[in-house]
Amino acid sequence: MAYAWLVMWPAAVVASYYAGVRLRRRDLWLYVGALVAGTAANVVILGGAMLGLPLVAGLWVRARRQVIDAMHRQSEQLLREQVLRADQARDQERARIAREMHDVVAHRVSLMVLHAGALEVNASDARTVEAAALIGAVGREALTNLREVLGVLRSPAPERGPQPTLADLDRLLDQSRALGIVVNRHDEGEARPLPPTAERTAYRVVQEALTNVHKHAGDAETEVHVRYGSAELAVLVRNRPSLTGGGLPGSGWGLVGLRERVELVGGRLEAGPRAEGGFQVLAEIPTA
Repeated sequence: MAYAWLVMWPAAVVASYYAGVRLRRRDLWLYVGALVAGTAANVVILGGAMLGLPLVAGLWVRARRQVIDAMHRQSEQLLREQVLRADQARDQERARIAREMHDVVAHRVSLMVLHAGALEVNASDARTVEAAALIGAVGREALTNLREVLGVLRSPAPERGPQPTLADLDRLLDQSRALGIVVNRHDEGEARPLPPTAERTAYRVVQEALTNVHKHAGDAETEVHVRYGSAELAVLVRNRPSLTGGGLPGSGWGLVGLRERVELVGGRLEAGPRAEGGFQVLAEIPTA
């Protein structure tokens, strides 16, 4: 209507002039009334177009924003529920794994400790008593470590005891020596306090390497080198060929898990047979 009015106003001016010149009084009053009514209708329509359309647009925008906000809130609620369900499923799976480990591993290790204690009490020769005592001590330590692992599985924030560091390395080597393996330790560089994560990783490297020696080369002489560098700690464990051969079966995952542990702290692990026979494990752990 506004466009039509803008287009037709020259014709309306000519019509008004013609009405003033030619129309009689009665027809003139009719023309003036129609002109006023048309002008009023045009003003109403134009005002409605100028004010009503923005009002309708504003109402539409508000409704759209409300719908979008409701969708966002629903999406966030669904995401929170999904996270809660995932946490619940993870906790249930951790508890199941903890129960399985307790039933399968802890029970067997407990029986080993009990039998070792009985053997220690009833054995007649000193060497058997010493070996039984060592088996019992190692078994009790394994139970302690297993309880810590089960505590981690059962609770997201378990209470943990002190973790082994390089200060406990001699005790670990003595356990292997008590089982009849010749283990020599060599330290290079200036010993100094290192970050706990680096020391724990180095301890686990030596522990896993000695475990492999016990499994696959039980009588082989073993060398443990600990080298303190300016920015890294190098741990080398290498053993000579076994004189008896054979050994216990392994899962094949020990070195894989050890490599993951070392790489997790930004280090590097190399493991493999030596050219002159035997096996070696080398870990380089950053300390800066």
